[in-house]
Amino acid sequence: MSDFKKIPSIDLKDFTSGNPNEKKTFVKQLGDAYENIGFVAVKNHGLSDKLCNDLYTQVQHFFNLPDAQKKAYEIDGLAGQRGYVSFGKEHAKNSNEGDLKEFWHFGQYVTDGDPIAEMYPDNIEVEELPLFNKTGFNAYRKLEETGRQLLRAIALHLNLEENYFEGKIHNGNSILRPIHYPPINKEPNNAVRAAEHEDINLITLLMGASAEGLQVQNKSGEWISVTALPDQIVVNVGDMLQRLTNNKLKSTTHRVVNPAKEKWNQSRYSIPFFLHPRADTSLACLDCCINTDTPKRYSDITAGDYLTQRIEELGLT
Repeated sequence: MSDFKKIPSIDLKDFTSGNPNEKKTFVKQLGDAYENIGFVAVKNHGLSDKLCNDLYTQVQHFFNLPDAQKKAYEIDGLAGQRGYVSFGKEHAKNSNEGDLKEFWHFGQYVTDGDPIAEMYPDNIEVEELPLFNKTGFNAYRKLEETGRQLLRAIALHLNLEENYFEGKIHNGNSILRPIHYPPINKEPNNAVRAAEHEDINLITLLMGASAEGLQVQNKSGEWISVTALPDQIVVNVGDMLQRLTNNKLKSTTHRVVNPAKEKWNQSRYSIPFFLHPRADTSLACLDCCINTDTPKRYSDITAGDYLTQRIEELGLT
């Protein structure tokens, strides 16, 4: 992985335009970025300004509810898979300090009779906000489709069939996570808004955050600030895809740092979509990513078993 000072910007329209040369160029740009950096900014991603604004409005309405009302949606026994997760409960894999955030989880909506629905908890309806769940569902579906297009490009970069991931992500265990980082009202000791970590899933699609703070670590250990333009989303490789590709594609360490003290009184919101495959999907290293120079680095495991391991490490169970 080479050093970088910023993440590259790519245009998804180049992939979907029907022009073979533009499509080929997009695949190369995405593949090169994911082999060297693990992050890209994507424009023409399919999310309208109205949908983004509507979702942020509903999310802010929810997190502005009194704590007692929010905690009514924190359901015991779900390990945070659906509904509300209260402030400070989650921590990074190698940290015991709770992150300075609270969040909500929208999960998969199975609408085609797929038996996999029995594996998923129901989404939690917020009674006080009649548009909250509807808006979350619409954003979930749009981000799922954008992720599907990006995985098609990734498959081509790996010299696989373009539809390689289609069956693996259909009704997959993806999560849309609106996050609220509340104002900081006292010295936070060692806690930060989100400690350095890598994501668990295949790819993460991040709708533009409401304030700065996201940083990505390059090879030299420098932290590079990431701020997408208003018409872009940030999309990064997760550990499942890194594992599947035997480290060919990079799941890069990132974090959300606390703001300067004069901005402690400001909330921060961000909304990542964690695109997961179905639980029975094998994460065994792809044959095309194994050779004498890069021997197989990981033991075989399913996506479901890997997710269970990681949820335990995050302190949610």
